[in-house]
Amino acid sequence: MRIVVALGGNALLKRGEPMTAEVQRANVKIAAEALAPIANEHQLVISHGNGPQVGLLALQGAAYKPEEAYPLDVLGAETEGMIGYMIEQELGNLLPFEVPFATLLTMVEVDAGDPGFANPTKFVGPVYGKADADRIAAEKGWVFKQDGEKWRRVVASPVPKRIFEIRPIKWLLDHGTIVICAGGGGIPTMYEPGADRKLVGVEAVIDKDLCSELLARELDADLFVMLTDAEAVYIDWGKPTQKPIRRSSPAALAGIQFAAGSMGPKVEAACRFAAATGNLAAIGALKDLGRIIAGEAGTTVGPKGSTVYGS
Repeated sequence: MRIVVALGGNALLKRGEPMTAEVQRANVKIAAEALAPIANEHQLVISHGNGPQVGLLALQGAAYKPEEAYPLDVLGAETEGMIGYMIEQELGNLLPFEVPFATLLTMVEVDAGDPGFANPTKFVGPVYGKADADRIAAEKGWVFKQDGEKWRRVVASPVPKRIFEIRPIKWLLDHGTIVICAGGGGIPTMYEPGADRKLVGVEAVIDKDLCSELLARELDADLFVMLTDAEAVYIDWGKPTQKPIRRSSPAALAGIQFAAGSMGPKVEAACRFAAATGNLAAIGALKDLGRIIAGEAGTTVGPKGSTVYGS
């Protein structure tokens, strides 16, 4: 099977952990141990989150020269290279030497008129207490929103329209390569108005799940898996009545509200993929990846069917 696996940001840096290279590599090693058996049996494409890493680079750049901070598209490109390097190396330590890898910096087109620019919702960077968030917002003009009990920076999250590197990605897959691409939702770009249609970077972060869904759809993936720190999608999350959804369909999920900043985009992406392709999408925990692919864990979304709950 051709499988697209989207690693959530927690696969690289868990909430509250220090943002050091050693910690990130340790987490990537854990992810590689889950991915290696899949790569031995299936054609594998890997995408990943990068919110904490982009936030760290933004802070480092602002501390160096606040008036010359690097834009988010450039920071996105930097993190794609950094994280892809770590994934390649740790997977390469587990797989035969002959297995080829490639990390592609992936430009993704967005629409300048996307309503996401008017309402920033995408979390990036570390978490802060309220006082620190207010201070940084005043100093840098950043927008903060509450994320659990803490506060994080939010930026625009436009919908992805096109993956520019889709042809070389397909070529690499056809030649047996494990491809790491579309990291962090890809590098946000758009065409400036005018006859010359100049392509430029955008100060935004594309939702990684929606971009990974577009990637999986354009690659005709047999299965699209989104990995997070939750074992499944739950209804009534955080309440005594919470219970996991084991199987469902886009139609059945349409009437259920999920958190916009966490599970909502994953459910939306799963529904889009299943409805458009007729194939399966799944959401679950990294540690359960093998069982998710076997349909024994996580939440599976197919084109049809009613909702089945777990205990």
